[in-house]
Amino acid sequence: MAAGAPVVSVVMPCLNEEKTLPACIVAARRGIAAAGITGEVIVVDNGSTDRSVAVAEAQGARVVRCDRRGYGNALRAGFAAAHGRFILMGDADESYDFAELPRFWKEIEAGHDLVMGSRLEGRIEPGAMPWLHRYVGNPALSGILRLLFRVPVSDAHCGMRAFTKEALARMDLRTGGMELASEIVIKAGGAGLRIGEIPVTLHKDARGRPPHLRSFRDGWRHLRYMLMMAPNWLFFLPGLLSLGTGGLLIGALLPGPLRVGAVTFDVHTMLLGMALALLGVYLLLLGCFVKAFSYTERLGATSAAGFASALRRVKLEHGLVAGGAMVAVGLTGDLWFLAGWIAEGAGRLDAGATLRPAILYTTLLVAGLQVFFGAFFLSMLGISRGDYVGDYTTQE
Repeated sequence: MAAGAPVVSVVMPCLNEEKTLPACIVAARRGIAAAGITGEVIVVDNGSTDRSVAVAEAQGARVVRCDRRGYGNALRAGFAAAHGRFILMGDADESYDFAELPRFWKEIEAGHDLVMGSRLEGRIEPGAMPWLHRYVGNPALSGILRLLFRVPVSDAHCGMRAFTKEALARMDLRTGGMELASEIVIKAGGAGLRIGEIPVTLHKDARGRPPHLRSFRDGWRHLRYMLMMAPNWLFFLPGLLSLGTGGLLIGALLPGPLRVGAVTFDVHTMLLGMALALLGVYLLLLGCFVKAFSYTERLGATSAAGFASALRRVKLEHGLVAGGAMVAVGLTGDLWFLAGWIAEGAGRLDAGATLRPAILYTTLLVAGLQVFFGAFFLSMLGISRGDYVGDYTTQE
């Protein structure tokens, strides 16, 4: 750290916050003084049309301009401009008390890389949070995040949190909207950072106008991002269920019709099984593509070491051999079926014993083609960085 650089940078995104900025900046300076450290206050202007910039400068804050609209874009611009060893972020609408900075600093000093504020474990003033957010949105989204990524935080979307500059570099933040709140927690957990949490009070914002947050739009952005960062849940689990169900239906009906009570399952159910099996293969391949892309682009959606280890064992040629073998068996079976059908006069196809193996062989043929060409695409995903996927030693 350069001589004279501040210990903490307080970063506030700002879009038309002239009414509340002075109190937030004063509270931040009070918190810095109470912690007994040096600090700076950075206000990131995200296209304000009021006097926010003039007000921030008059209060002695450093103004950083961010032309790209979005909560995440504004915060990332502020993080990039920060000189402090650790960063405290919070909204500029008086909903959080920046004078609580010493509590975050204490946790950073204790060795935490990321310190989350928790409104759900703290106090929410009357009128500070809509009931839909308090009792449905935030608990549900935080619960989904804990389930998918095993990160032990009670309030994953609290706007007040602190982290070290080293942690910021390891998280490699990319998103530009409200989903940045989820990205920070997900990537901190994925990078093995030490995460702490302290209760905070959420005050009713003092702007006197509707918030920038849009409940369903921004809630969907969080959920969408979490699903994209969890390919095991989005692709692999549904893919395995679909493939397993399809394979079970085909296998159970291959010998002949299956009667369960008053219902008879026959060749049409086998066709459903075929569709489910092919959908399962497709989803599993998509999951592999997403993991490979996440690995080569360093998005942090999967463990680089674990994924690279698997790719060292399974190469392009393995996929080509497996896919080619499936194609060979399926094509041979379909040709056998075709020859028999022609020999019998190429008449009407029925649901007899001849058609059942044809469904199995066609499933193997199409699935084999998917695997064969999917193996090529999976291998190609790493070329953009000059390395083939799986060359783990060059990805470090």
